[in-house]
Amino acid sequence: MATMITEDCISCGACEDECPNEAIRLGDEIFVIDPDRCSECVGLHPAQKCAEACPVECCVPDPERRESQGVLLERARRIHPESESIPSATPSR
Repeated sequence: MATMITEDCISCGACEDECPNEAIRLGDEIFVIDPDRCSECVGLHPAQKCAEACPVECCVPDPERRESQGVLLERARRIHPESESIPSATPSR
């Protein structure tokens, strides 16, 4: 499932620099996540970096975009083709 930023966002920008996929940008009023670039940090980090950085806990799973672990791993590999450290399988979250 891709991550989304709720309307509780205070536009502090803490999440933007933490995203390894550069999926987060400032929208009209709050930060938004491009779901086609979000891999939930699967294969890259043990937890979602945006959620860890968010002081108001508004980086949450997007219920409209459920995706399997395999899909998220493939996206991470596509975005980071130079990375040899992305495993072929990761523990489920």
